[in-house]
Amino acid sequence: MKALWLSLFHLFTVSPLMAQETRKFSPEKFQAEMEQFITKEANLTPEEAAKFFPLFREMQQKQRAIFEKVRKEGFVKPVDDASCRKLVERRDANELEQKKIQQLYHQKFFSVISPSKVFDVLIAEERFHRRAFRNWGQGNNNKH
Repeated sequence: MKALWLSLFHLFTVSPLMAQETRKFSPEKFQAEMEQFITKEANLTPEEAAKFFPLFREMQQKQRAIFEKVRKEGFVKPVDDASCRKLVERRDANELEQKKIQQLYHQKFFSVISPSKVFDVLIAEERFHRRAFRNWGQGNNNKH
């Protein structure tokens, strides 16, 4: 679970920061490299990849929309307890919504690739994001 949130954190916060700082970051290139890495690591056939990645991108898009709601609420602490409670409850609801989306799409993934390969995809995605985050921290944005 922690790894998932780290991956999501990277996807939604670090990637835009990389774009601002280096001005060389390309979301399209990042996505293509991630898909290539996942394809190789999960040993997806071209046919499997063609069926899988449209669903994967759709899931990411829906998760990104929820993350944007959280981001727009900001990270500034409200002034009173009632407002803090509401903000925490909204954040919890958004996290649960993201998890439900993930759960729904995992079921969809099972219809296009084997459960074993779904597992391999999840591990590969986590590894890719960890490597990208580590490389970004070292100033090596182009090495994923």
